[in-house]
Amino acid sequence: MPYPAKITTQGMDNFVVRFPDIPEAHTVGDTKQEALRHAADALETAIDAYLERGIAVPPPSALKRGQVLVNLPISVTMKVMLHNELLRQHVRPAELARRLNMPRQNMKRLLDFRKTTSVDSLGQALEALGRHVEVTLS
Repeated sequence: MPYPAKITTQGMDNFVVRFPDIPEAHTVGDTKQEALRHAADALETAIDAYLERGIAVPPPSALKRGQVLVNLPISVTMKVMLHNELLRQHVRPAELARRLNMPRQNMKRLLDFRKTTSVDSLGQALEALGRHVEVTLS
């Protein structure tokens, strides 16, 4: 789930990274490489706010000229997909926990970016919602 980002210069020695699809996400660095190193963290922080507010995370748009792609970790991508699917189907996390026969606190952990979750567990949760996860290599 790579998101396109635009890198611009600010002043003489700052590089700014902004995400057109997630306007809350932006970061800076003294060099272009430093700004890009911070970009994934800024993107994750902004997306986490969407999850906390119960708002669907916008999908990434197509890459345009002058933009670069910033990748999210696979587990974060799957948590975003799970969050968006719960919203799309109007299924509450407690209902998904019931379908998976798991305690509610485990469901909170499943959706929390700050908690490590196996992709197998996330895949099972998506399957409980009638979705199938496919992995491709590019």
